[in-house]
Amino acid sequence: MSSLSLSLAVRDSSTMLRRNLLHARRYPSLTLNLLLTPIMLLLLFVYIFGDTMSAGIGGGSPDRSEYIAYLVPGLLLMTIGSTTIGTAVSVSNDMTEGIIARFRTMAIHRGSVLIGHVIGSVLQSVISVLLVGAVAVAIGFRSTDATAVEWLATLGLLTLFALALTWIAVGMGLISPNAEAASNNAMPLIFLPLISSAFVPLDAMPGWFQPIAEYQPFTPAIETLRGLLLGTEIGHNGWLAVAWCLGLTVLGQRWSTAKFNDDPK
Repeated sequence: MSSLSLSLAVRDSSTMLRRNLLHARRYPSLTLNLLLTPIMLLLLFVYIFGDTMSAGIGGGSPDRSEYIAYLVPGLLLMTIGSTTIGTAVSVSNDMTEGIIARFRTMAIHRGSVLIGHVIGSVLQSVISVLLVGAVAVAIGFRSTDATAVEWLATLGLLTLFALALTWIAVGMGLISPNAEAASNNAMPLIFLPLISSAFVPLDAMPGWFQPIAEYQPFTPAIETLRGLLLGTEIGHNGWLAVAWCLGLTVLGQRWSTAKFNDDPK
């Protein structure tokens, strides 16, 4: 790509990013509704199930603060999955309402439409994670042992995970005939944490199910976050989490680009 083409691609992608951010600001209800899901789950599991769950995990007396520490890393990743559902809906709306057909008649970089969606979604995911994290701190979550490097690694992993899920959500939006279908197609992005180590340890699950929960994308990322923030052992989960993120990013980007370029709409 020549320097001129690169400059045009950056300019057009920036324009599409501003468009998507303005759209999210003018219609915040979808983002707020999706953000409420992890916040409600956080409050539900801490204040309703916290004592029982902490006693079961620790094998001793109930300790709600211990369960908050266990729960928060999984809820942060669930927040990303929830936010990206809005991306799938937004992409589907663009494809079905005719705006993409108009963009294709204009002299703009073809990939900038998807890039604007992706960058906007990643920014919204990071902001959503910060908001849920603030709620977690307000109700008692603490990470006193994490160093500055570990906090930066945490932010990097969350951003990489958001990038991976966003590209998958974009592909789901592109293949959906309407916004309702896009929302339904993207639901696994928020349901997968329910069958991970987000809420209970793997050894509390049936033996036949443990490998499924252990090697799906969310569990290695959750265990890596716990290691970074709480000082638990990361082991092989670190490279598994990065591998999942990179693999899903490449898969989602190629799938989305191919579908966008081939779509007759």
